Amino acid sequence: MQAKVRTVAFQGVDVLPVDVQVMIAPGTIAFAMVGLADKAVGESRERVRAALRALGLALPPQRITVNLSPADLAKEGSHYDLPIALALLAAMGVLSRECLEDFVALGELALDGSLSRVPGVLPAAIAAAASGRGLICPASCGGEAAWGGFEPQDGERPTIVAAPSLLALINHLRGQQTLSAPEALIADDRATYPDLAEIKGQESAKRVLEVAAAGGHNLLLIGPPGSGKSMLAARLPGLLPPLEPDEALEASMVRSLAGDLTECKLSRRRNFRDPHHSATLQALIGGGHRVRPGEVSLAHHGVLFLDELPEFSRATLEALRQPLESGRVTVARASAHVTYPARFQLVAAMNPCRCGHLMEPGRSCGRAPRCGADYQGKLSGPLLDRIDLCIDVPAVAAADLALPPPAETSADVAARVAAARTVQRQRLSELDRRGKLVAVEADPAAGLLSDRARGWSKPRSNADTDGALLAAIAEPDAEGRALLTRAAERLGLSARAWHRTLRVARTLADLDGSDAVRRLHIAEALSYRRPQPRAAMAA
Repeated sequence: MQAKVRTVAFQGVDVLPVDVQVMIAPGTIAFAMVGLADKAVGESRERVRAALRALGLALPPQRITVNLSPADLAKEGSHYDLPIALALLAAMGVLSRECLEDFVALGELALDGSLSRVPGVLPAAIAAAASGRGLICPASCGGEAAWGGFEPQDGERPTIVAAPSLLALINHLRGQQTLSAPEALIADDRATYPDLAEIKGQESAKRVLEVAAAGGHNLLLIGPPGSGKSMLAARLPGLLPPLEPDEALEASMVRSLAGDLTECKLSRRRNFRDPHHSATLQALIGGGHRVRPGEVSLAHHGVLFLDELPEFSRATLEALRQPLESGRVTVARASAHVTYPARFQLVAAMNPCRCGHLMEPGRSCGRAPRCGADYQGKLSGPLLDRIDLCIDVPAVAAADLALPPPAETSADVAARVAAARTVQRQRLSELDRRGKLVAVEADPAAGLLSDRARGWSKPRSNADTDGALLAAIAEPDAEGRALLTRAAERLGLSARAWHRTLRVARTLADLDGSDAVRRLHIAEALSYRRPQPRAAMAA
């Protein structure tokens, strides 16, 4: 007796098809599992056995062989429990093989036969819909699976079968019970963010924060302890517009794989990730024995805030250089290369030196200014070259603290940011309509989700533009180009710094409502390039 059920394996956000093949044949009583399964998959034998016993079923006293095909693909996770159980039930004659042919199944079995939530249901649902199959999953994942893009089936069984238990699933497949189709769920995003009106003084820093939000630019805040750097960064999410539908789907796919999708609901809030400076390279970039997305991927289309930037290990910081440019992370292993999206906005904060009071009369340590040069030297030039905006955040004066709260709130700034983002979106849409944006072709070897489906490389803000596209939207006027040329020669700007200055200038023009990038926009953008270290200036 043989049976087969389709399930999936995950390599990053790529979803690879896996067939669970079961054979029950005469021979020595055994339950053998082959197909490069990890420990969690191997332990499914006992979970499946206990779940069937809870239903009053017993495995036949014969040799049972479970093969996970393709056999040379590593299988990880507990989501293989349900397809193994279904294939066994089909081989035993409890279920017909035909009722399982058009479904992809995944789910974890509890000992009492109930189905538990598993990660990765959203990308699995998208892959199943793309291949013309339905999806069988736990009821707790039904709201997540409903976003897979399935076509409604009038007068037929639902394309998504979200069952609370194995017994309910068996009854549904045998026509003895009808499980209702799950609804696509959206999280309640009516959360309150800290308000900019709570910060007194720091008007220059607030201006830079608005520019960073309007264009999606990377930002570095440098200042003494207590100057408000972390407070400013915490208020950035309140200035950003909500995620577009395709952005929300991309970000939710990564969170689904990490098991971090709250109540299996999609959210249009941009993630704000703030790992501690003791985070390892694998925690920040992704990896580990069982490769999982890191903080840079969990911040996809959101904000990654790194406080006390020089306190992160050098290797960890240097690993940020590639994803800051490409918008993706590739974790290389001997068995496979796993790729995750990582198009995030970096916001970092640091003190000017270890004591934090460099160049402050009467407060700096005895090693000043050498301590400042050593401390800031922990950050490499190539990493700093990828940061568009850098500003000093001085200590707040007592006179500023005594003033009443500012009249301008986060809502006021967010309205200007939304207007600038709308201009950018319309501009890029027009260029796309005219064929000016280069489409990413599908990779047939990239599993059931191609680069084109992910849309990682699609420009969404000024910070994402480059090459001919940047030249088309951010060409400065004659005076602006002359100023940029002189500044590049005097300051020794790299080609990357030249282009990033143009991106910031384009954002400044959008905030001003200007179609052209003018000299004043170039001048302000240049003022936000990283200045010479204070220690070096003092020397």
